[in-house]
Amino acid sequence: MADLFDRIERDMGPLGKYASVAEGYYIFPKLEGQLSNRMKFNGKEVIVWSINNYLGLGNHPDVRAKDAASTADWGLAYPMGSRMMSGNTEMHDVLERELAEFEQKEAAVLVNFGYQGIMSAIDCLLTRHDVVVYDSGCHACIVDGVRMHSGKRFAYQHNDIESLEKHLESAKKLTDDTSGGILVISEGVFGMRGDQGRLKEIVALKEKYNFRLLVDDAHGFGTLGETGMGAGEEQGVQNDIDVYFATFAKSMGSIGAFLAGDKQIIQYLKYNMRSQIFAKSLPMPYVEGSLLRLRMLRSMPELKQKLWDNVNMLQSGLKAAGFDIGYTNSCVTPVYMKGSVEEAMKLVYDLRENHRIFCSIVVYPVIPKGMILLRLIPTAMHTAQDIEETITAFKAVSIKLKELAYQ
Repeated sequence: MADLFDRIERDMGPLGKYASVAEGYYIFPKLEGQLSNRMKFNGKEVIVWSINNYLGLGNHPDVRAKDAASTADWGLAYPMGSRMMSGNTEMHDVLERELAEFEQKEAAVLVNFGYQGIMSAIDCLLTRHDVVVYDSGCHACIVDGVRMHSGKRFAYQHNDIESLEKHLESAKKLTDDTSGGILVISEGVFGMRGDQGRLKEIVALKEKYNFRLLVDDAHGFGTLGETGMGAGEEQGVQNDIDVYFATFAKSMGSIGAFLAGDKQIIQYLKYNMRSQIFAKSLPMPYVEGSLLRLRMLRSMPELKQKLWDNVNMLQSGLKAAGFDIGYTNSCVTPVYMKGSVEEAMKLVYDLRENHRIFCSIVVYPVIPKGMILLRLIPTAMHTAQDIEETITAFKAVSIKLKELAYQ
């Protein structure tokens, strides 16, 4: 019999194998200073494109004041215990009501973290008789939630409606035999590629295949749609989303998440999600802070307008300079290049040390071998100068990459 840890000593995993050379710089880097468009990395000021603080609320003075005041009033412990037992407050209920109203749903329920919340919701909604069909490009939290499902699951090709329908045919046959149901899962915005889930086309199949739709709209909430309601509003299908999920960690610059839908479904989740029943309630400063952020999001459309001014300037500038940004139709801005992992590391080092540009790097196994993805997250905090300097830097490193200077 082998020791459990023998395998770990032999194989640290696809990212862990780079730890000795990458940790602290490429992986687990340390950005210092106040949340902003420019922060410090390795003691030098850099233009930051790696923070999901879309609307700039994470460091807004009114938000900072509310966070500080609420912490002074309540501390970080109150309320103690799970909400079901001793951790509920009127303010938790108020936040849920206003989230539901904003998303035009009957009810909403708070969860402590996005990753944990969506996993627990998937586990809660499904039985072994049900079938789940999900986009192959879904975030790891959805994949992990689906893995917990004891019944059948199908992954359709990313945003491929023909592939989805093929798997729905199989799901329908299975559920006809088991008397189970079908859950389809998509994202409002896919956080790596930046393309929106094809919600309108998915919804068009609901009557034929009798499924329910769960949408993870972490990157769409607060950024898409006329009012910022999200991808459902953007595509005109908000009413057809059965369970809407979003996190506070993106446009609201905070901690926590929520699910919204019909009252009966939310009530079921509220009483059956194990991650919430057996977890401490979201602390009061996060609740009061999130309520203010939500109200600012709703009452200050100029924040979203500034965000999109920057998004359009950045994306149009990159395309005009000849860069491949894929099929993004959201704020997420990927830049695709060709090169090895080693070239990618040298290119990013050049960007950070010589051009003072800090963006996320994505390589194999997240994307295919031979590809480099530089992921930019524009925010309302960025300036035209930030964008001009970044595009100039990208031109310089792109030339070096093509000339094999990073080999």
